[in-house]
Amino acid sequence: MNDTLPPCPDCASSFTYQVDALLNCPECGHEWQATEEAEVGIRDSVGNLLADGDTVTVIKDLKVKGSSAVVKVGTKVRNIRLVGGDHDIDCKIPGIGPMGLKSQFVKKAAD
Repeated sequence: MNDTLPPCPDCASSFTYQVDALLNCPECGHEWQATEEAEVGIRDSVGNLLADGDTVTVIKDLKVKGSSAVVKVGTKVRNIRLVGGDHDIDCKIPGIGPMGLKSQFVKKAAD
């Protein structure tokens, strides 16, 4: 498994590999062009590309630093804003307020 290659666009498998100019998925057999555009962007925990204004769902309980509050699994966060850095999502959590999240702890919600 190579962490620098994007996940499969068909099945979101992270086990992609490269042969010449093509990327391949061993799980579903999908082949696609290896382009820089495929690697650009912030992706959620399952490989979906995120964009400003998306709605995401938290996939695990997250402790709020400096507080006894916890963001519970399943919490929907609307209208996210993507930023650079360690915490790549700025948002407002209902009942808690503004905070930063890591994209590895969210999944894009199907609205």
